[in-house]
Amino acid sequence: MSRTYNALAFDLGAESGRAMLARFDGERITLAEAHRFANGGVRVRDSLHWDVLRLWVEIQRGLALAAPHGLHSIGIDTWGVDFALLDADDALIGHPFHYRDRRTDGMVEEACRRVPRAEIFAQTGVQFIQINSLYQLLALARAQSAALANARTLLMIPDLFNFWLTSRKVSEFSIASTTQCYDPRAGGWARDLMERLGIPAHIFAEIVPPGTELGPLAPELAAEHGLLGLRVIAPACHDTASAVAAVPAAGDDFAYISSGTWSLMGIECDAPIITAQSLAHNFTNEGGAGGAFRFLKNIMGLWLVQACRRAWQSEGETLAYDDLMTLAAGAPALVSLIDPDDARFLHPINMPAAIRNFCAQSGQPAPLERGAVVRCALESLALRYRWTLERIAEMRGRKPSVIHIVGGGSQNRLLCQWTADACAVPVVAGPVEATALGNALVQLMSAGKLASLREGRELVRHSFAPQTYQPRPSAAWDDAYGRWLAMQGHI
Repeated sequence: MSRTYNALAFDLGAESGRAMLARFDGERITLAEAHRFANGGVRVRDSLHWDVLRLWVEIQRGLALAAPHGLHSIGIDTWGVDFALLDADDALIGHPFHYRDRRTDGMVEEACRRVPRAEIFAQTGVQFIQINSLYQLLALARAQSAALANARTLLMIPDLFNFWLTSRKVSEFSIASTTQCYDPRAGGWARDLMERLGIPAHIFAEIVPPGTELGPLAPELAAEHGLLGLRVIAPACHDTASAVAAVPAAGDDFAYISSGTWSLMGIECDAPIITAQSLAHNFTNEGGAGGAFRFLKNIMGLWLVQACRRAWQSEGETLAYDDLMTLAAGAPALVSLIDPDDARFLHPINMPAAIRNFCAQSGQPAPLERGAVVRCALESLALRYRWTLERIAEMRGRKPSVIHIVGGGSQNRLLCQWTADACAVPVVAGPVEATALGNALVQLMSAGKLASLREGRELVRHSFAPQTYQPRPSAAWDDAYGRWLAMQGHI
């Protein structure tokens, strides 16, 4: 009998989804793509939604394609904050909203008018960003939404798919912690906060830890795909939590950046860090695998480049990402800088124009060429990472000795090198498919094939070869950082 354990990891991101077959032979783990599909928002009149029914079709397609490989378990992770509402018959109420929908404009300020900002943070430990579930729900409550009034259950996006897979309605810990409706110190939903904001707390589901076996695959799905006895596991259902689980760190003295559409930069902790400093710096505490907390900051990420590329495509010019990086490498260094987290970059009509306007309004040369625009975005990201690393060192008492970049952004050689240069610490890049790997590692832990997350990270180091970028000392980065800080009013 084969010793190989086959786990199928569904990883759904904002731009694409994939079903990755992870094979563990007792010594190494390998990944193979079973299915890949596009994802993205669907605009309906003035609203932006997710097409979860199409994603459900793709999940079933992934199951069918992977079934011949002899699957033992499956797990699903997705982006955070977005949710679905179910009625009394467990039917979907409408199409789940996309976090970039404009209905949350002004909702952070509205929440803080009703409940003081410090009290919201004390109960949730989550950074204030308008995409959070709390502000999506507040927007619905404020509009007296019929969908919210008729809802009996709220399920986060991966929890919805797990319900359709198994008929079990629960919320996994890591995805629940992204909502800003969860109290990490009490270990449950922040019901008092939600009641004060007019949000119905009774619709929230039971919270379960990563690695929970949700049950066998629903009989009709198991029969259709020949997958009787397949175990459905809730991994770390938030994609960042899964990605961090696969960081190939040898010890605890590291920072991570899960780099994709968003950059999630932080450290792991045994307990949430909820202090006046973390509130002032707008850091967040989210759940992770193995009972850890991820103390981190959301940074806009490669969305800046993705949105630029999309804008140029609409103008009739299709450029591959490699072509854009070549143009960026050839552009003058550290000329114009932006704050990647400025609200005007969240959902601009035209990203290149938004970047040029920011530069012009802050008294800098507006980058005109495509390479200059991309270089401005990437160098500004590296400087935001430096600021974030300094705040982590300030709050933890020491600076991490290495930064691990995982996810799709770990392939971006320019960003990795500029991050090492700006932050003056080595950067270890990879694995690229960290999210799917972390998803599979938690499945292996649930099956008793791995004893701990530390053992899982050792397995990743043994199975994949990351690339290290050494910092290149340069006064130019220090000068640029000073300008970047001054531009934002930090000094």
